[in-house]
Amino acid sequence: MNWETVIGLEVHAELSAASKIFCGCATTFGGEPNTRVCPVCAGMPGTLPKLNRAVAEYAVRVGLALNCEITRHCKFDRKNYFYPDLPKAYQVSQLYAPICREGRLTVVADGKEKSIGIREIHMEEDAGKLVHDCSGNRTFMDFNRCGVPLLEIVTHPDFQSGAEVIAYLEKLRETLLYLGVCDCKMQEGSLRVDVNLSVRRTGGEMGVRTEMKNLNSFKAIGRAIDYETKRQIEILGKGGRVYQETRRWDDENGVSYGMRSKENAQDYRYFPEPDLLPIEIDDQWLKMIKGSLPELAHEKRERYINDYKISEKEAFIITTHKNISGLFETVSELSGNPLESAHLVTGEIMRLLNQTDTLPEDLSLDGRKLAALVNLVSDGKINRNAYRETVEAVFTRDVIPEEYIAENGLMMINDDEAVIEAVKTALSENSGAVADYRAGKEKAFGFLMGQVMKRLGGSGNPDMARKALKDALK
Repeated sequence: MNWETVIGLEVHAELSAASKIFCGCATTFGGEPNTRVCPVCAGMPGTLPKLNRAVAEYAVRVGLALNCEITRHCKFDRKNYFYPDLPKAYQVSQLYAPICREGRLTVVADGKEKSIGIREIHMEEDAGKLVHDCSGNRTFMDFNRCGVPLLEIVTHPDFQSGAEVIAYLEKLRETLLYLGVCDCKMQEGSLRVDVNLSVRRTGGEMGVRTEMKNLNSFKAIGRAIDYETKRQIEILGKGGRVYQETRRWDDENGVSYGMRSKENAQDYRYFPEPDLLPIEIDDQWLKMIKGSLPELAHEKRERYINDYKISEKEAFIITTHKNISGLFETVSELSGNPLESAHLVTGEIMRLLNQTDTLPEDLSLDGRKLAALVNLVSDGKINRNAYRETVEAVFTRDVIPEEYIAENGLMMINDDEAVIEAVKTALSENSGAVADYRAGKEKAFGFLMGQVMKRLGGSGNPDMARKALKDALK
């Protein structure tokens, strides 16, 4: 109880630009190794980089969304170090004049609101990828990722728990998705997190930090923070010393282990990048970028609650991913029924996503078909069971709702004569239940209602059948 954790994060977000940061090679994930490489991103002598304008624009978009100061005159620097997947033996990054500084992101963790400081956001190029042979004897190098544009979003050491870290990462992820600058597919490495963590006596001097590199799932991040906190407290509690080092997290075994001593900025021998001109961000360009910013998730939530009268819980579910909110807005607009559209998305669509292990980013549904279904159930033309069945058929097989309903006899019977006839038959064949109901046993009504619906083939209008049954029982 006398210890507290101090955490800072470095989040690396691969940008969704079509080409790399300093050349025209494609940034698409995967592909045959070493097929998306040119002399520039391979670091060949004599080549010259040229900045991709979209990368700078994406960086400014993120900076504005995170309430940062935009550095109007910024530049690139060389970060020198040797690593096998960095063919130039240096990385082009930003140390002295990053494009964004001193922002903030407000999060809610454990029921409390907290403002997390963003120290800086800088642009840089990604390195390649090492693929280790299963035998452990060989390592292959794939340079397709070399030069893919990155934003490194660096916080102040404002976190004190894993819950705060996860809350921040979730809100940052949704912000990047809604801005359209990163697909945030952690399983593909397009969003990677470095955790800098130290412990200290409550209110005391800052402790020695360790860095856990390239964590790529929220679950792993939470487990790694818990483990490293306990490890450091145990060492210090026994009078030992924590060393500044880079550690690797083994999620399978739930442990971290040291990789190398942690470098400081001077170890990288930074100097201004001589092959790239400084960037001047003028008033006109900044105004254009500000004007193009989309509505973010927290803004959508507020609008849905205020304008559509949707519950806070449903609004939160709908805005967890850009694709889901986009589907909701399409269905809501086409059907003219936002409440029923919200029930559809938060109920059946989320159930089917979970049931089929479909990621929200892979969701692709025809909003017109779902809007037609919303209208059919709202107008009493199909019942809830038929509605759920048809939604699933649209989700899994992309059927045309009207055709599917007709072919499967799911249209609700709204014929007065047919309903009255079914009621008469049900009452004549179940005189005991009729007597029970008239004797005050309310459960008997449910039984009789079931008999009526059975005779209507399950497609009767329940409201019409209920009224007809009550009238007949009187």
